[in-house]
Amino acid sequence: MESKSLPVILIHPNRYNAKEEEKLSQLWVIYIIIFCAVLLAVQGAYWAYAEKQKTREAVNRRLVVAKRESSGQATLEALKRERGLVGVESPYLERLNSLVVQSGLRLDAKVWIGAGFLLGLAVFMLLGLVFDAGLISFVLAAVISGSLLLLGLVVIRQKRITRFSNQLPDALDVMVRGVRAGYPFTVALALVGKEMPDPIGTEFGMTSDEINFGSTVDVALDNLNRRVGLDELLYVAMAVKIQHETGGNLAEILTRLSRLIRDRTMLKLKVRALSAEGRLSAVVLSIFPFALFGAINLIHPDFYNNPVVRNSAATMPALIIGLIMLGIGNFMIYRMVNFKV
Repeated sequence: MESKSLPVILIHPNRYNAKEEEKLSQLWVIYIIIFCAVLLAVQGAYWAYAEKQKTREAVNRRLVVAKRESSGQATLEALKRERGLVGVESPYLERLNSLVVQSGLRLDAKVWIGAGFLLGLAVFMLLGLVFDAGLISFVLAAVISGSLLLLGLVVIRQKRITRFSNQLPDALDVMVRGVRAGYPFTVALALVGKEMPDPIGTEFGMTSDEINFGSTVDVALDNLNRRVGLDELLYVAMAVKIQHETGGNLAEILTRLSRLIRDRTMLKLKVRALSAEGRLSAVVLSIFPFALFGAINLIHPDFYNNPVVRNSAATMPALIIGLIMLGIGNFMIYRMVNFKV
């Protein structure tokens, strides 16, 4: 009896490997899609939670301080101590102190000195890699670190003023509704302090507290303008002062001011949109020399880092002249794309 041989199916190993690789590649695509979906979900949840916490902290900042302190006067003093270089009474630092106050940062003088020292040390170490760690590097590090700190304060101050300016028409509307409901001016200010988020909520609340604790309306509004630094606040202060001296319909005055400030804001946004191309050109032209320098060092590390360039008498003057020309160009472009509305 003859046994029948079963057919044997041979699978080419290359064909088998191709199929397995195709399956693995498809699985990797699925895994990557799942990972990206989970990452985006987590990121979205974190952003939503962060925005909620930020809004809650901004709205409740003054209320948190009020719960921590025993009285309203202590709350006002605590809010003042959080801002500015407390204990520094030098007239030479008055403008710096005003800049710190208007930036809204809650830091004391020791923190500023420590931040300046660490920043200067980091800049000095970076300059030491390019130049020798000598007197020139030390002076440049001091100048650059101080300039960066001032620039950071100016940028933070401008962003805070922009937020305050965007909130000011809504705050005036809240005051108008309070005045029309029969509340006095100080109570209308307190309503803004309770209902509006920072920075305008805390600032108007502090102004209301100053009036309640003995300051006149003129002095409290002047202090508000000094703490914020917004031009539109001058209109509000002058209108309220004139109304207190001569009388009149305060609700109608504040309504007209709210409309005027909204129109000015819309005009500023139009000017900013029209000048966006010039600002982008300034950024590109400012970054391009440093990006080119880094690219050349990455491609050819010895192109600049060699004794011929380092010991040349023309290297330092060329760098200084280049930085000065870059600064002049940025200043001219800044003047061309920034208009006073």
